[in-house]
Amino acid sequence: MPLDPDMFDPVCPSTLSPIRFGDKWSGMVIRCLEGGPRRFSELRIPLRGVTAKALTKSLRLLERDGLVTRGTAYALTPLGRSMLEPMNAACAWTAEHWDELLDAREGSVSG
Repeated sequence: MPLDPDMFDPVCPSTLSPIRFGDKWSGMVIRCLEGGPRRFSELRIPLRGVTAKALTKSLRLLERDGLVTRGTAYALTPLGRSMLEPMNAACAWTAEHWDELLDAREGSVSG
């Protein structure tokens, strides 16, 4: 099944969460690989804001850390798959504290 091109809406809580998994794109790459292996070109569809260079760098870092393997496509390793549970917890925390996070960000911009 193809990746949803809008799975990372610019207004999505993933951009608001202060909890990061690797670099800016790594968490989103892990999410893209959650459903199974993907080719580089497939990853570019929902990650349309990433440059090829930045995506390559993220994939190499994930591979170096043992979270992703590369064959004909990129895939999560068992270690990478184990990241899904803490990522789900971070997403749930962000959703629960969405209003507080927005207020804090707005306060720091205007304050």
